[in-house]
Amino acid sequence: MHIKFERRIEYSKKVLLAVPVITIGLSILVSSILLTILGKSVPLTMYSFFIAPFENFYSITEIFLKFGPLLLIAQALAVGFRAKVWNIGAEGQMIMGAVAASAVPVYLVESTSIFLLPAMLALGALGGMGWAAIAAFLRTRFNANEILVTLMLTSIALQILYYLLLGPWKDPMGFNFPQSVMFQDEALFTPLFQGTRLNTSIIIPILFTIAVWIFMEKRFGGFKLEVGGLAPNAATYAGFSAKGAVWSSLLLAGFAAGLAGMSEVAGPIAQLQRSITSGYGYSAIIVAYLGALHPLGIIFAAFFLAVIQIGGDVALVSADVPISAVHVFQGLLLVFYLATYTFVNYRLRIHRPGVLQSAKVSS
Repeated sequence: MHIKFERRIEYSKKVLLAVPVITIGLSILVSSILLTILGKSVPLTMYSFFIAPFENFYSITEIFLKFGPLLLIAQALAVGFRAKVWNIGAEGQMIMGAVAASAVPVYLVESTSIFLLPAMLALGALGGMGWAAIAAFLRTRFNANEILVTLMLTSIALQILYYLLLGPWKDPMGFNFPQSVMFQDEALFTPLFQGTRLNTSIIIPILFTIAVWIFMEKRFGGFKLEVGGLAPNAATYAGFSAKGAVWSSLLLAGFAAGLAGMSEVAGPIAQLQRSITSGYGYSAIIVAYLGALHPLGIIFAAFFLAVIQIGGDVALVSADVPISAVHVFQGLLLVFYLATYTFVNYRLRIHRPGVLQSAKVSS
């Protein structure tokens, strides 16, 4: 007897919609088992994760504060993933965007110009794009694997950040903490609600999502980008540029990640710190896949992950759960999504000697 996967000729949309539901259900089940083994209260932990973040207005605004960067980066990564360009270095691109944007208030610390914020937006985007361009060049010129290159570039970006915060950009009045000076009000986004950290930077991922949806679903350019990554030979034959797909995907991701980094330093943090990214670059990979690489699905996935992150902070105190539990849950989401999605495109068949038995895993 042997088991093999056979590709489906077509698949049901109901099965596709069921994938995230099954993924979340399996992740919760396995997490509950692990929490039980650790001796933690499963009901209290799940309440902290999924209910507590909605108990007061401040927590809700914190959800949207995390929702913004996740949505922005995930939308751009999904474009690349659909074109088979595997950018795993959005974390580093976000760091370089934050560093580039921070150069404005760091060197113009006494300026009150209204152009500070626009300049930071431009430099943040360019910083992320410039860092992503390194990977694009190495991929298209030397066929270097973009997964490895973008990961290694993230490590380099971290070292650059640490050097600046422990050296030339270190706040002399910061009690020896590795951080820059606090940025002036003119270099910060305006808060949306008094007493909260949510600010007008939330507009950026919303506008970006609309633009990505129009480009990928309604424009021929999106089709060319996808074909350029999926079938380079066919793209070349049709006059599309396979290398252009790589450059476009990586630069778009760098653009989005750079803006996300800029939004952090010009938003809730108001300075450059070592923990500037909060892992958004990696979490956005999970968001992209949990949203089925579709602009609309990514909106719901980003919101769900944002809830999980805020709920994890609550669970630290209320349920005595380590922060690693949040990371484990996020990892389970990605693993179970990839495993479950396999059955969207394939069916499982069991072959026995003399008997052909089909075990169809479908709705």
